[in-house]
Amino acid sequence: MGSTRVGPAVPQIDLVLQNSGVFWRIFGANSMVQVKSDVLCLGFVDGGLEPRTSIVIGGYQLENNLLQFDLATSRLGFSSSLSFSQTSCANFNLTSNKA
Repeated sequence: MGSTRVGPAVPQIDLVLQNSGVFWRIFGANSMVQVKSDVLCLGFVDGGLEPRTSIVIGGYQLENNLLQFDLATSRLGFSSSLSFSQTSCANFNLTSNKA
């Protein structure tokens, strides 16, 4: 299977939010897990017949995506994969020097 800057060359997965213009695009790096040298598996867990929640996004899907929780307005902001910028979350200093 081929490879791209954002992981295995597989179709992206779009999670559509309030309308088709607002979506979170998940690329191969966050959707496929290499389990053997020649085997990739879809990295999502089946919620089963009686799921406890409507949807659960795992840490694998969140990896190298920035999320911003605005508690005052109950909003969530998110980036696309940081791999497009050839960086990762490990390169960010998210601490604040404010007193």
